[in-house]
Amino acid sequence: MPQLFLNEKSCETTVDPERVNHAMTEMVRAVLAVAKEDRPGTLLVSRDPVNAWQLAQGHAIQKWIGSPGTKDLWQRLVILQSKWPYREAFPEEETYSDVEYRHDGDAVEGLGAAHLTGGLGISLPVEPRWDADRLILAREELLDDEDGGSALLEVEVGHAARREHIATHLSWIRRGADTARQKAIEGLRSGAELWGRCPELFPLLQFTPLAEQHFAELPEVWVRPVGERLGGLQDAVSDWNPEQHPIAPQWRSDVRTEFEMRRKLCWFPDTDGESRLFDWHCEFLPKPGRMHFRLVHEERTLRIAYVGRKLGIK
Repeated sequence: MPQLFLNEKSCETTVDPERVNHAMTEMVRAVLAVAKEDRPGTLLVSRDPVNAWQLAQGHAIQKWIGSPGTKDLWQRLVILQSKWPYREAFPEEETYSDVEYRHDGDAVEGLGAAHLTGGLGISLPVEPRWDADRLILAREELLDDEDGGSALLEVEVGHAARREHIATHLSWIRRGADTARQKAIEGLRSGAELWGRCPELFPLLQFTPLAEQHFAELPEVWVRPVGERLGGLQDAVSDWNPEQHPIAPQWRSDVRTEFEMRRKLCWFPDTDGESRLFDWHCEFLPKPGRMHFRLVHEERTLRIAYVGRKLGIK
């Protein structure tokens, strides 16, 4: 679960409103880039509720919401999971009251919480010091000894203020997403359960209306293999750039189009009711499991129409 901790210190400047709004837009795009990789796991943590953020002195978040071109970004941001204050993201009964973090001499509670929990700090890039994919913090911890002293050391915390910074953290985000997704898939026992979790676990994939029926008919032995195949397709679509790979994504497993003589079996009603060819397919064990889909290049995704026994066999 990628926990994103807002650096409150980046929201205490006195820069002009236009610059603040631009910085907020940049940061939100970074947050949404994380959510694209792990929509169900992305958690936004801050000192105050999102709709009560102050982006600068005298500059409430409502001023950014009302500026041109931000409506869609705000709607996408507000539906993410969120917690406040920072301590709500700590393990139960843990306060970390004996630890303090500073950056350039300033106390940074949010960045400190990110380091303590293995999360990612996020900042408005209104100052050069926040425009980085990693930050060095000074960590001071009170020692539990007779002298009552403290230990001071430098630590590094992952950080993002712009969408470009997320590239550095993609492997970390994806490892967490893969682990959470695999755990969820292993707990499923029916095709109907898997279908109900598809929007959460595989948000980049699309399905035709009749696909639900095919999922409902899946025997239990196919539920986990189908979920794992869907995960592979989700990952391939996530990385797909149709300009660089105009034919298809870089598949993570054996995916191919159907032989010419079998394509007549691969026509299914699409989302608009029109019959279309869904001849891209992958297999899943135990045989003869097959999943059929078609590529939707203009939306950079694929649409699944069938999952079940290999077409044309009894």
